[in-house]
Amino acid sequence: MDVLAWLQSLGLEQYERAFRENDVDAQVLPRLTADDLISIGVTSVGHRRRLLDAIATLPGEASAALDSPVRAAPERRQLTVMFCDLVGSTALSARLDPEDLRGIIGAYHRCVTDFVEGCGGFVARYMGDGVLVYFGYPQAHEDDAERATRCGLALVDRVAQLNQAEELHARVGIATGLVVVGGEVVEHDVAGDTPNLAARLQALAEPDTVVIAASTRRLLGNLFEYRDLGEIELKGIAAPVPAWQVLCPSAVASRFEALRGSALTPLVGRDEEIDLLLRRWERAKSGDGQVVLICGEPGIGKSRITAELEGRLNAEPHIRLRYFCSPYHQDSALFPFVDQLGRVSGFAPDDPPAARLEKLEALLARATPPDEDVAFIVDLLSLPASGRHRLPNLGPQRKKELTLGALLRQLEGLAHEQPVVMVFEDGHWIDPTSRELLDLTIERIRSLPVLLIVTFRPEFQPPWTGQPQVTMLTLNRLDRHDQRALVAQTSGGRALPNDVVDQIVDRTDGVPLFIEELTKSVLESGVPLVGIPTTLHDSLMARLDRLASVRLVAQIGAAIGRQFPYVLVRAVSDLPEDELGAALARLVASELVFQRGTLSGAVYTFKHALVLDAAHGSLLRSTRQQLHAQIAEALEAHSPELMDSQPELFAQHYAEAGLVEKSIAY
Repeated sequence: MDVLAWLQSLGLEQYERAFRENDVDAQVLPRLTADDLISIGVTSVGHRRRLLDAIATLPGEASAALDSPVRAAPERRQLTVMFCDLVGSTALSARLDPEDLRGIIGAYHRCVTDFVEGCGGFVARYMGDGVLVYFGYPQAHEDDAERATRCGLALVDRVAQLNQAEELHARVGIATGLVVVGGEVVEHDVAGDTPNLAARLQALAEPDTVVIAASTRRLLGNLFEYRDLGEIELKGIAAPVPAWQVLCPSAVASRFEALRGSALTPLVGRDEEIDLLLRRWERAKSGDGQVVLICGEPGIGKSRITAELEGRLNAEPHIRLRYFCSPYHQDSALFPFVDQLGRVSGFAPDDPPAARLEKLEALLARATPPDEDVAFIVDLLSLPASGRHRLPNLGPQRKKELTLGALLRQLEGLAHEQPVVMVFEDGHWIDPTSRELLDLTIERIRSLPVLLIVTFRPEFQPPWTGQPQVTMLTLNRLDRHDQRALVAQTSGGRALPNDVVDQIVDRTDGVPLFIEELTKSVLESGVPLVGIPTTLHDSLMARLDRLASVRLVAQIGAAIGRQFPYVLVRAVSDLPEDELGAALARLVASELVFQRGTLSGAVYTFKHALVLDAAHGSLLRSTRQQLHAQIAEALEAHSPELMDSQPELFAQHYAEAGLVEKSIAY
């Protein structure tokens, strides 16, 4: 079987390189799982679903794991749990023939499943007209709370349209919290209060509404608009709990601003980077268009540095254009441009098409485009075409070319009026058509007073490097001095003990977001030694879940410590030597850990202490204790010389194992 031809038949030939570099041949292909696809770079949920559906139809040994329940060892996880219920099903059952009712319930279940899987969730159980859903298991995402909320809003809208003969309504409750999940049970029951809280909130919700708990609300920031329901009494829960009804996605386009707020602490440790951006701006203003590509891992400060630049330019005459790629619209052609045009035109959710058209025309008039260009942009925004806005009958390719040309000429018109700063955020989520337009834009602005800034994560490989107008800027982690300064900024003048500051610095590894969130967590809890902040938990677990097949090795390494030698992992792990070596190689390739030395004498180091904490914290207490006991015994067998030089190491592992007497002996 020709894997490339198979990809081309699906219209997904862009993954040919990823498949080739990861040795996915005809023998491996039928056994690929969702985790495998994520790990090789298939980040689009829609693309993964198309690939998995096609794999399931392959002849021979198709992967049985694709449609079977996930079976994994029990573990501690932060989950966002959604409970969805069909309102009034008892009345329906009294009125309808059982066969008709069965059809309605079946359509409802299919609707829920499609939306949940499309949002990256997991249907844990159907309970008549209720559905229990997990976001964060078996695959964690950095935005599980947002995914659950978007899914809930979409469901209450869609269920109302399922059946023309019967008026159907759904209601949704959502809560986030720590649970124990997994094991050899089909339903994947979880132990913890979170599912019960989600179910109680669902029972409270009005038809066609979504109600969330405080734990979820905190993770969502201003991504949505809400109605505060106050503190409410819930059956089976001792104290009143605060709850919110989610109304709709908010008008805040920037994820950074929605999650972090508009009040920013002073920027720390990025003076050189800001100076570079200001120098490129000076060149751009003179007509020598510039492009700056800002690369960095999540939380390193890409959006923060663009916000700082925009603040520095407030007093200068210029036009600011902001475009935001979205993980939910990677299959929507030109989404960042459509979104930007609607936003700056001032579209309101309840605007009729005619009002939107009027607002768009007023916006476009600023750049004085020809009528034909306006017509293509009107069509792009799916607004009614009439009169001079009617398009000629064109093929899809020609229509796309002329639409891209119209958008480019709009930029040119603005640049002739004033210098332009274009900020294109989260390029790693760009859709293919926007990528084409960005290619054309980077070429066109060479002779325009335009500074284009594109931010993205390291997994995105920009094709524009090497061009004379393009500068690559990689954001590194903050040094220790700047880390301490950021702790002080975040604490807002509240002095923290030096040993607490040192702990924050040691655990956050120079990542500004980690520093800010851990500092806030310490301030809120009043306890120096705290766990992973809930705001970071999903992001950290998502990194581990992309390597689900080797997560156990990461957990063993985490139990050993920030650094863990191969010989000790080998002594504790039950994996055959070749499988262990392959697993460690995958961890290194993922950049979760670094390797020093060759395999038999290799020493591995976690890149981030908080990733170590996430891996270690996901183990059940009983499993963790057993593992620490094995590590202590392996140390005694393989490194007895450490008993005299590092007795505290043995004491620590025996203490973690719950073997107090042995710990005291050291």
